[in-house]
Amino acid sequence: MTIALSNPGRASGSRLREHAPARPARTSAAYRRGGAEMRIDFTIVASPLGRLLVAATGRGACAVYLGESDARLEAALRKEYPGARICRAARGASDLEAMVEKILAHLRGREANLDLPADVRGTAFEHRVWDELRRIPRGTTRTYREIARAIGQPSAIRAVARACAANPVALVVPCHRVVRADGRLAGYRWGLDRKRALLERESGNFLKLHRAV
Repeated sequence: MTIALSNPGRASGSRLREHAPARPARTSAAYRRGGAEMRIDFTIVASPLGRLLVAATGRGACAVYLGESDARLEAALRKEYPGARICRAARGASDLEAMVEKILAHLRGREANLDLPADVRGTAFEHRVWDELRRIPRGTTRTYREIARAIGQPSAIRAVARACAANPVALVVPCHRVVRADGRLAGYRWGLDRKRALLERESGNFLKLHRAV
């Protein structure tokens, strides 16, 4: 299936906010240059789902990754923003530390929603999908088809799946809440075990979910 996007390049930047449309945050030229002239601070901490990398510009979170290896997480960040000045944050960096604590509280069930600003690059289509994902209530799921219909492009199911896979800010944009039409789990950038764990935590009763890919 070929989907015509309004902006075929991954060049648009926006600040994403809960239940609000994306707003311009940075010139597309900076993103096309791999984050040139951008300063990105990051930290990596332990979380209930393994190692957690959180990176931010002065405008908001630009990367939230989950994994097992600090080195691989940092390498993924540098690959995403090859032109940026990337610095490991000093301990006690207040803004980034506050963001990390909020994400950890969310993972531990102490904060239902993540209302964090995000400074991310993506196509206009991707931003429409990500904005819609942030409207999915905690403890519920939507199908790829339902998201496609919600953004007014019912035939763009595969493109919606690709936008979910391209999401650079796990949890802030809850792409783990999107499932197949039959309820099975598929397509999570950080692994199906983490997707399953997140949905089980959010359901409140740890329902046994489908394990099929």
